[in-house]
Amino acid sequence: MSTETAITTWLAEQRNAMIDAIATMVNTDGGSYDKPGVDATGEQVKAFMATHGIPVETLPQRIHGDCIRATVTGGEMHAGNRQKNIVLMGHRDTVFPKGEPTRRPFRIEGNIAYGPGVADMKAGIVMNMFILAAFQKFGGAPGPLVGLFTGDEEIGSPEGRPVIEAEARGARVVFNSEPGRANGGVVTGRKGGVFSVVDIEGKAAHSGGNFEAGISAIGEMAHKIIAIHALTDLARSVTLNVGLVSGGQSVNTVAPHAQLQIDLRYIEPADRDEIMGRIHDIVGRASVPGTRATLTIKGEFLPLNQTPSGARVFDLYKSAAAESGLSITGEFSGGCADSGFTSAMGAPTICSVGPVGGKAHSPEEYLELDSIVPRAQATARAILRLEGAGL
Repeated sequence: MSTETAITTWLAEQRNAMIDAIATMVNTDGGSYDKPGVDATGEQVKAFMATHGIPVETLPQRIHGDCIRATVTGGEMHAGNRQKNIVLMGHRDTVFPKGEPTRRPFRIEGNIAYGPGVADMKAGIVMNMFILAAFQKFGGAPGPLVGLFTGDEEIGSPEGRPVIEAEARGARVVFNSEPGRANGGVVTGRKGGVFSVVDIEGKAAHSGGNFEAGISAIGEMAHKIIAIHALTDLARSVTLNVGLVSGGQSVNTVAPHAQLQIDLRYIEPADRDEIMGRIHDIVGRASVPGTRATLTIKGEFLPLNQTPSGARVFDLYKSAAAESGLSITGEFSGGCADSGFTSAMGAPTICSVGPVGGKAHSPEEYLELDSIVPRAQATARAILRLEGAGL
């Protein structure tokens, strides 16, 4: 029996074990700001690795979930790419509030599983765990395998980004196990994103008895929202969305403060710099005299722009997936992911190779259970065939 057959057969036999591991992880709290919860899922990863004799390194993070790095040593090392790491990447955090797994625990209806983070991306985390275990058990990796499990992707990886970028510098290839698209496709390109907050200061005054003494921060916010939205340029795939606003003290008080939060999406890095410059100009200019405003970037993703080497990874994955009965297409996504960081560091990257699911970030989030095994097999086959693909 070939190594490839041994690995893919074993992965097929682990279907129920993978589902059980997903259930355990889904039923564990893990919102991005819940460090104890995200670290609890990290303990699940570490316990699994210990069972399979896979060394694990914990990279402590001060505010968010720790990063977990598991390593499976490859075969005999030679010069060139065989010395570089083959990285399986995924994030353990979710967008859901504390207690969501208790309110909506993991459940299965037919061949569909539901629960907070079931597709985005607890299933991808578990898939990577079992792929690492398969190579640890049967060998055959054409170089060192690294499983990188981070804890703050949903908020732009403020602490995880340096860890991801450091890993990408020495990476031969990166497979990011974000959920496969609803049609079974993978993601070969993504937008970048900047998430920022504008705080506006005005001056309080009674809105009836002393109106003229007030300076309305909400009035200034309205001017800024219109100007920011006007920066949208669909021809360049640049979009601006003020998605959250707050402010004021009471209905009968001229608003002394206000806040707006901006989502900027773009493809070309030059567009990012241009638009952020124009946003800074808007923030620094007062349409309501006497107001002051400050801008703070809270999170940022880089775009995933397909490179020639990234295209070879996609072709390799597509061919490998076909042997598991999958017909794979590559898609562009307006959503952001950590794969943009690895691609920007020069690592050939493919995203959304995880099990297929959809409706992420909602109560209807789902996972197609029948996709778990073939997607795991596809990634394993792609790893085994890196040499033949010139990667």
